[in-house]
Amino acid sequence: MSSTVTATKRNYPEEFIKFLNSSPTPFHAVYNIKKKLEAKGYKELSERETWNGSVKKSGKYYVTRNNSSIIAFQIGENWIPGNPIAITGAHTDSPVLKIKPISKRKSEGYLQVGVECYGGGIWHSWFDSDLSIAGRVMCKEQDGVTVSKLIDLKRPLLKIPTLAIHLDRTVNTKFEFNKETKLLPIIGLENEEEKSSADSSNNNGCCNSDTKLESSQFSSLQNIIERHHKGLLDLLVQELQLPNVDSIEDFELILYDHKPSCLGGINNEFVFSARLDNLTSCFTSLCALLEASDVDIENESGIRLMACFDHEEIGSSSAQGADSNFLPNILERLTLLKCDDTDVTCPLNRSLILESSAKSFFLSSDVSHGVHPNYSSNYESKHKPALGGGPVIKINANQRYMTNSPGLALVKKLADDVEVPLQLFVVANDSPCGSTIGPILASKTGIRTLDLGNPILSMHSIRETGCAYDLEYQVKLFKSFFEKYSTLENKIIV
Repeated sequence: MSSTVTATKRNYPEEFIKFLNSSPTPFHAVYNIKKKLEAKGYKELSERETWNGSVKKSGKYYVTRNNSSIIAFQIGENWIPGNPIAITGAHTDSPVLKIKPISKRKSEGYLQVGVECYGGGIWHSWFDSDLSIAGRVMCKEQDGVTVSKLIDLKRPLLKIPTLAIHLDRTVNTKFEFNKETKLLPIIGLENEEEKSSADSSNNNGCCNSDTKLESSQFSSLQNIIERHHKGLLDLLVQELQLPNVDSIEDFELILYDHKPSCLGGINNEFVFSARLDNLTSCFTSLCALLEASDVDIENESGIRLMACFDHEEIGSSSAQGADSNFLPNILERLTLLKCDDTDVTCPLNRSLILESSAKSFFLSSDVSHGVHPNYSSNYESKHKPALGGGPVIKINANQRYMTNSPGLALVKKLADDVEVPLQLFVVANDSPCGSTIGPILASKTGIRTLDLGNPILSMHSIRETGCAYDLEYQVKLFKSFFEKYSTLENKIIV
């Protein structure tokens, strides 16, 4: 069966811009990925239910955790447990400012919002940017059920102003600030209603004596109206069309750069945006999986799988991070199923996950450092990845990245077949080295792994820079991986 979509007929940069602008949080990113999958015929599975009888050969499925991590896969017609699985991995989160559980702040007539730093952001880049709010809100329904609702206010609401140079002459030579007291956004001016309202906020989350509820109204936590500015809550009620503020149980909201993602440069060769780290790899792996869907699936003996995890920026140790049991559990479920109407009864079936793991391969994809023209001395002299030069294979002798020579041989073969240029990156010996989900999942599963990613500038800034040309390169490479891995895996002997 031949593919009905070819990479050259698609405008990946424009599609990517739309994806970025509609995905201000991991929750939105997973929602948008789900919609793309469902449009291609993928069906949702639940970890709460058995998959016996539900998962079929040639079938296309996805499963989510926390609505911020997602795994999608298609099963080959010739799949049997113990066969190889071709896996791509990415992460949905980025360094951001998150609204604190008690966020109400006031100072000098300004309304301010308490925020917490998430991940290793370049926080000075957040000053003087127009910031909006997005996330999810837990809402009480009339039947007593609490449901999660996505929200994106899509308007400039907050600002973290810098101090004028007249009041700080060192600002251009030494810009230092306290993240607790100076990285505090303003959201409005204190009006008469705010002035007359009793600010019951305190740091331990208990109610003040003058706001104590009757025993029949006992609440284990401060009322949400006491913890957050009424104006902010009113915006949530209006956007979600809720009956009143009492419908809001709680929320997880982040601040994001309101300025839309866009193409830039003389020839529109750049992508200027927040969250390139790492919605880039989420987008390219999704495109590749969808384009590979149904391609020669009748001869496929393996499984084609993409995984996008939350919480990479803070170490991946969560129920939905790469250091959780999410991917191992999915692999175990798949290797315990015959993918037909009968249950697996062989007493040795649990060893099949070990066989599949030994035959499988994981392309751990996170963005890479592109060479900075103004700081070229900060890079290893022979390893300076160029924007537009194709995916970067990341190597580290201390195993901060998982790339080794057999993995290089495999990826080179895939890239040669589809004419995708590759680059190599090694950090200089006198520089620190980041890491990825690659080492985490390699050690957890024993699956052979290689780390790679598209090069960008200003990594972890509120506004990063990537190259539009690299998107198609990575999609083509991942598509080749999904379609060809099961026939290549036994031809590279270690």
